[in-house]
Amino acid sequence: MAGQGQVLKTKSQPKVDILERGEIFFFYRPKVDKEGAHSPDDVQRLYIVLRPESGQRPVEEKQDPHSGKEGAKMVSKKAAGSTSGKEGASEGGHGSAVVNIEKQPLLRLLIIGRKRLPDPSKKRQPYWSFVEFVTTRIEDVKAALQGGRRRIPPARAIGEGIYCIVRHYPSKQAHTHLVYKLEFPAEDEKNEPQEALNIKREGSFIIQIKNPDQHGTSQSIGIQNKRKAAFPAHLQERFGHRRWHLADPPDFLNYEGCELMLISASDDIEDELGLELKTEGEHEPSCSDLLRTFGEDVSTRPLLRGTWA
Repeated sequence: MAGQGQVLKTKSQPKVDILERGEIFFFYRPKVDKEGAHSPDDVQRLYIVLRPESGQRPVEEKQDPHSGKEGAKMVSKKAAGSTSGKEGASEGGHGSAVVNIEKQPLLRLLIIGRKRLPDPSKKRQPYWSFVEFVTTRIEDVKAALQGGRRRIPPARAIGEGIYCIVRHYPSKQAHTHLVYKLEFPAEDEKNEPQEALNIKREGSFIIQIKNPDQHGTSQSIGIQNKRKAAFPAHLQERFGHRRWHLADPPDFLNYEGCELMLISASDDIEDELGLELKTEGEHEPSCSDLLRTFGEDVSTRPLLRGTWA
């Protein structure tokens, strides 16, 4: 059972603040009409699910549950896999609600733009991503990961572990990191799809939030305007006139349509940040929180055996 594990500070004065901790799950979906994937060329989507469980503040702000795809699902329970439709299918997250992450489930479904993570051993690789879905209902994420519509195959579970979002201030200018450590697959299993998609045993990425009111010069990257997040005024004003901001507070990630950049930083968290992430170390399938949460709704061979499916 991964839970949120333990985070140990291994340096006397590490220049980090832990903003949020929780569980991280990785999934990939094969391309339409594919029975399975055998290489990255067969992958349609790479997903990350973040489930925060504690932080500097136990209560986080999130979008109004009647907004975005979360709201659409409240109105109509449509076919499974509906989040795999067109990106412009609904509005972005807006409004405000609160959730106690220590007592209630909160799940964020992120889509990684290049269908693989940036290689953490190669510093400064930037990969654009966005928050596709936010919900407090586990069954909504299950439906999003299932297949069905337009012959879309169900997602495959490929990794499970723990994560932290931390504020790092090595100099006058601080930045935020998303760091994680895997528990599944076990280290003695194969890791063919994990290696191919750059999902290492542990990794650290600088995470930056894009200002939805700032427009970039490239038309090839980004989501449609109506799908962009509309942050509450007190979050939006943190950007000022800047295009990017720290993921501080992590509440930014609780809005569908939030665009972000993951920039490879390190594959050695302890050396870089003075932190050691410790999972529970139990590798039996019965100890997997991913299996306990999503059951038989996703294929688990990549997760448990480290092979393509």
